[in-house]
Amino acid sequence: MKSEQIKSVQDWLPFDKILEKGIIKLKDSSYIKILKIKPINYNLKSELEKEAILNSYKTFIKSCDFDLQILVQSKKEDLTNHINKLNQNNSYKEIKEKYIEYINSLNKNKKSSNKNFYIIIKKSTSDSNNLENAIIQSLQEEYFKIKEQLSRCGNIVSEYTKENQIRDLLFSFLNSRIFFNN
Repeated sequence: MKSEQIKSVQDWLPFDKILEKGIIKLKDSSYIKILKIKPINYNLKSELEKEAILNSYKTFIKSCDFDLQILVQSKKEDLTNHINKLNQNNSYKEIKEKYIEYINSLNKNKKSSNKNFYIIIKKSTSDSNNLENAIIQSLQEEYFKIKEQLSRCGNIVSEYTKENQIRDLLFSFLNSRIFFNN
């Protein structure tokens, strides 16, 4: 009987190493860069503003001539501090208690959540004749292109450049049930 080789978690993960400027080299020799997007509250905009935002998004989508993925993470909101502050205030006791009951029920039913938005851009080595520096440069150019286009829509785009930030982010992607549903 042939024994199966047991793989470690490190063998299973697709990441090879974290490079400069927050770029991650994958085991398949492709590269990714993860961008965090701070969204706008579209529902609070006027009809004219909504139309302008949609037109800007159309321009953004049309300008993306590279591989990208949009990732949305939702996490249950921790309202403990908010409730504690409310309990310190002794005025409007009946209204306060009903409000606390209401927000607790929203939180219990996972209707109060915080959402994080990410764009992941990817380049494979065939895109730049296996030159790592050229791929890093290309990913940086795409980051600036995305940042410029989405800023016209009112979004704020930021990059992860420190290794510990990237490790924490990857951990949150891979362990979302543990990390976000406490």
